[in-house]
Amino acid sequence: MTAHTGIRPPAVSGTFYPADPAVLRRTVDRDVAAASSETRGVVHPKAVIAPHAGYVYSGPVAGAAYARLAPLRGRVERVVLLGPAHRVRVRGLAVPSVDVLETPLGPVRVDSAARDAVLVLGCVQVDDAAHAPEHSLEVQLPFVQRVLGDVAVLPLVVGDARPAEVASVLDTVWGGAETLIIVSSDLSHYHDYETAVRRDRETAHAIVDGEVDAVGTGDACGAHPVRGLMLAAKRHDLDVEILDLRNSGDTAGRRDRVVGYGAFAFTERLEDEVARVVDTTALEDAGVQRLLLDTAVDAIDRHLEGDRQMHLPDGDLPEVVTRDGASFVTLERAGRLLGCTGSMVPSRPLIEDVAIHAVTSAFADPRLPAITRADWHEMCVKISVLGPLERLDVDSTEDLARAIRPGVDGLLVEGGGRRATFLPSVWEKVDGADEFLELLWRKAGLHEASWPHDMVVERYTTVEFTDTGPR
Repeated sequence: MTAHTGIRPPAVSGTFYPADPAVLRRTVDRDVAAASSETRGVVHPKAVIAPHAGYVYSGPVAGAAYARLAPLRGRVERVVLLGPAHRVRVRGLAVPSVDVLETPLGPVRVDSAARDAVLVLGCVQVDDAAHAPEHSLEVQLPFVQRVLGDVAVLPLVVGDARPAEVASVLDTVWGGAETLIIVSSDLSHYHDYETAVRRDRETAHAIVDGEVDAVGTGDACGAHPVRGLMLAAKRHDLDVEILDLRNSGDTAGRRDRVVGYGAFAFTERLEDEVARVVDTTALEDAGVQRLLLDTAVDAIDRHLEGDRQMHLPDGDLPEVVTRDGASFVTLERAGRLLGCTGSMVPSRPLIEDVAIHAVTSAFADPRLPAITRADWHEMCVKISVLGPLERLDVDSTEDLARAIRPGVDGLLVEGGGRRATFLPSVWEKVDGADEFLELLWRKAGLHEASWPHDMVVERYTTVEFTDTGPR
């Protein structure tokens, strides 16, 4: 992987927000504390939209978003932060090369593994010039530091990017409870008060209703990242809630030329829903398996040659590979793991999901170095397509050991702010359920045999097929 060094210093401290650390802490804490009790909620968001103007104008509205996030302190480990490009033209999305983002409150770590994972998608580039003067991300950082504490951040300046491109980036780093998404955007600009109120209300309802095409650049300066989040939220069945909706005429400015601000929370639906998955019985077809394996191998081969764009097979494709599917791609050479990444929730066409995870497994698994051409020639490629998740009604490791089916079930466990999964293929390498669970707990960072009060366990099956090479 590429080594990145350096620090991005603050560009707008002292203008958009206080430069004095003590004053900055008091300002952020006041805005969060001032949020009404109705905005705090009991459901923890997966994503929020918060404004990014000077704190005197937008701080109270941003406070409503961060008040909803306050219970997540200690649970969230990574923030995916997206905001629009105001000063430098960007095609697609841009990440910085630095390892640290500095604010008056101290350093914020950049998640280098997440950066490597999104860089393989083709729509993301390294561009320090786009980040250096940009305020849309910077003004969120003191709120993140005060509310969420020491978390890593993946900073993304979004330029002229299609919603599908932004959504694909979010899908790649979606993660579980440890990952939070924050989109930085103001709403309408420089209308009179009455016009702004009407327009912003229409935009807010479009965001809540998931009307992606109804949010234009005149409705929100962060329309590109907002639309991408809306599309990803549809794929992941998130509900959207308006937390606050005001403008600068309500907070600290005149009413003849105002800027609109909105705070929104995106949360998982409370009711149980059956995940949209491919018909796994159709994956028993040898031709379908060969198509997916060839797609995975080709994606890795092209990346080794320097082609970062996604190329999918031409012509008519079997319906099963065009439906949303969740897959893992595992790469091995002579029994040694080279990479394994995947998704638990179907959020894009299966063939696209396989292509993306083939590349991230090869070049962006944070546990392992990127593969070489020698690895590629001798590499074993295994694709695992997941069936639907089934929640298990168990409340101890002993109950779970009795409930799971050795050799059949994959497990997803989430609790205590930790999350991990083992594919069914792991059964081939362990001696029974006790060892399976012991290693899964270790992977999740849970104490042996512990059972957090919020533990959720889901099992699933997979259809697996392999290309053993050489090629």
